Amino acid sequence: MTFRETVCATARRNRSWLCIGLDPEPMRMPVHLPADAEGVYAFCAAIMDATSDLVCAFKPNIAFFEAFGAAGWSALERLIRLRPGPPIILDAKRGDIGSTAEAYARAAFEVLDADAVTVNPYLGGDALEPFLRHSQRGCFILCKTSNPGSHDLQDMRLADGRPLYLAVAEMARDRWNMHGNTGLVVGATHPTAITEVRRACPDMLLLVPGIGAQGGDLDTTVRAAAAVDEPLMMINVSRTVLYADRGTNFAAAARTTALRLRDAINAALMAR
Repeated sequence: MTFRETVCATARRNRSWLCIGLDPEPMRMPVHLPADAEGVYAFCAAIMDATSDLVCAFKPNIAFFEAFGAAGWSALERLIRLRPGPPIILDAKRGDIGSTAEAYARAAFEVLDADAVTVNPYLGGDALEPFLRHSQRGCFILCKTSNPGSHDLQDMRLADGRPLYLAVAEMARDRWNMHGNTGLVVGATHPTAITEVRRACPDMLLLVPGIGAQGGDLDTTVRAAAAVDEPLMMINVSRTVLYADRGTNFAAAARTTALRLRDAINAALMAR
């Protein structure tokens, strides 16, 4: 199965378009877990085990593992190998010139064996091609990110009046999606941009961070991001789920929160 097929099959099976971002901050983890690579592994593994039937994907952020050096990399490798069912999106935001991009792609897909990776289009198509040629894997291209500073570059207007983020979306649709394995990252904090990107790319997966701690509104986001026939939108939530409780019942609390979010997404889909 292709990455897109795997996501859609998982979403149907779990009745969920929720993606849980695994962004483990040691100082916010349950107090009984050590603030080291092993603690991060135990924390994320427990979250995955408790919520694997409630999500369409998990998205570990590589930075939180790299911060522990070799031990953190080992923890990430082991976490991806767990694979409780839903696909794994490696949030690495890679983007570099040819040979470096080749090495990054090998690390993501051949060493870590992630199902998809986030990539940065700033260097252009040749920096993305080493990832895109892995036709069975997914590539989520940064388009309109959820952080406030996204306005600095992504909202710049081209000569034809389009914002840069919309040009990126159209380029992804027309030039980079040759294997049907390309998606776009569009932040929930920018609902107008989501609407524009979805209109331009009606058949592409959207990875949508920014719900919860970053202030994105769930109902507004679902209305803007959902495609016509199949939603094709992965609503990413991290801190709200991960840190629902700091005690020994943290995994159960994460499950309760994930269930609430999954049901809220489904209710918003029904109401649109």
